[in-house]
Amino acid sequence: MRIGRAPGRVTLIGDHTDYNQGLSLSMAIDLTTEASFVPNPGTFLIGLSSDQYAEPWEIPLGGTGPVRPQAQLAAALVAQASPPSGGAVTVTSTVPVGAGLSSSAAFSVALLLALGAGGDGVDPGADARRLATLCQGAEEAAGSHVGLLDPLTILSAQAGHALSIDFASLESRPVPLPERAAFIVVHCGVSRQLGSSAYATRRAECERAANLIGRPLGLCSLGDLSALTEPVLRRRARHVITECGRVREVVRLLGRSNLTGVGAVMREGHRSLAEDFRASIPALDELVDRLVGTPGVYGARMTGGGFGGCVIALCEPDSPALDPQSHAPLRAWRVTPSGGAEVRSVP
Repeated sequence: MRIGRAPGRVTLIGDHTDYNQGLSLSMAIDLTTEASFVPNPGTFLIGLSSDQYAEPWEIPLGGTGPVRPQAQLAAALVAQASPPSGGAVTVTSTVPVGAGLSSSAAFSVALLLALGAGGDGVDPGADARRLATLCQGAEEAAGSHVGLLDPLTILSAQAGHALSIDFASLESRPVPLPERAAFIVVHCGVSRQLGSSAYATRRAECERAANLIGRPLGLCSLGDLSALTEPVLRRRARHVITECGRVREVVRLLGRSNLTGVGAVMREGHRSLAEDFRASIPALDELVDRLVGTPGVYGARMTGGGFGGCVIALCEPDSPALDPQSHAPLRAWRVTPSGGAEVRSVP
């Protein structure tokens, strides 16, 4: 048996910057997906059962047959991993679906590792770029055009640290988080589905703006906005440019353990996502305002692609906001920065 384990992910600052060759600061969290694979030599069918679905899936190797619509991603991952035989996969997860906490990427990484794409007992972080690209390719084959932020974070994270990623070079480095930094993630009550949201529209708008300027938005400065006469494109580009600046500022503030300053930048980032990028919704805005008004909360912002999902709040260790029950009926999780994905073999 080979077992792949992959954590979920939250973005502290730097959303919608990955596909613009910009900067992001994210962290893996202690909500995980685990996939185990027991090969059955001589067979050419993967049977996959998950605690997220009532019925198992059957996926033929080599793309030789049809699969259910909800199994498209799993089938694409099987094609990427190319296991030598069929067998049985069992998936369990505590990462909520549709919350913007990278449930899809956690599933992708865990399944790839279980099927042998990362080798046996090897640190997946050492091969993070290749594995993240495989995840991205599988998502695209299944109809979702996503960036590399989620799988790179999941594969490369270190416990107690955030991960700073430069998507122009795909270089990353761990950023220590102060011990007194505490985090709560609260679901706004509206599920996030990138395929049915304006995510693809935002990507297209960023691409148009970059083409007019002549280089990726993550490599631009505010002075480059003068090349954009269309107000919508100016706002989209302004978010990406200023968001990259906020990533640099948060990294600097964390180096000084200035959590008050980090919280202020998080609030500023949410305003940019809501007003310039229009990736927020009223339920997210109201939740951010409520959290920011709670004693002991330094700052809060939506996390992930937006259009629903979750808000992350940075808190003092004794803040009442850290009690998940205090947010009922909304779902909430107190999370800590965890290590990255792991793979192991069991005789």
